[in-house]
Amino acid sequence: MNVTLTPAADKFIRRMLRFDGGPGSGLRLHVSPGGCSGLSAEFSVEANPASGETVHEYNGLKFFLPAQSRLLLQGVTMDFVETPTSAGLKFHDPKNTSTCSSHSAPVVEHEHAHEH
Repeated sequence: MNVTLTPAADKFIRRMLRFDGGPGSGLRLHVSPGGCSGLSAEFSVEANPASGETVHEYNGLKFFLPAQSRLLLQGVTMDFVETPTSAGLKFHDPKNTSTCSSHSAPVVEHEHAHEH
């Protein structure tokens, strides 16, 4: 998997796995085309991959990905951004040259409510 995680995304995903999963759990990440950035995503912490998903490890983190997600994530940088009003994963895709926003790098936000 040719994807880059920023330190903020790495920390966020590790915390999710530690609090929501058991040993060996991973992040199920379903990425699809859509939105200004070209990507939209849904994610959850799971104990095992579902049928048709492959396991990819990145810096000790497990990701459970279907084939389409693997293709769409090629060359993408995942970041975690927190503002006073929202928090979520952002995907920066340098292949997308959409001009539908004023951002220099197109991003899509996926908010994940998380209570402890």
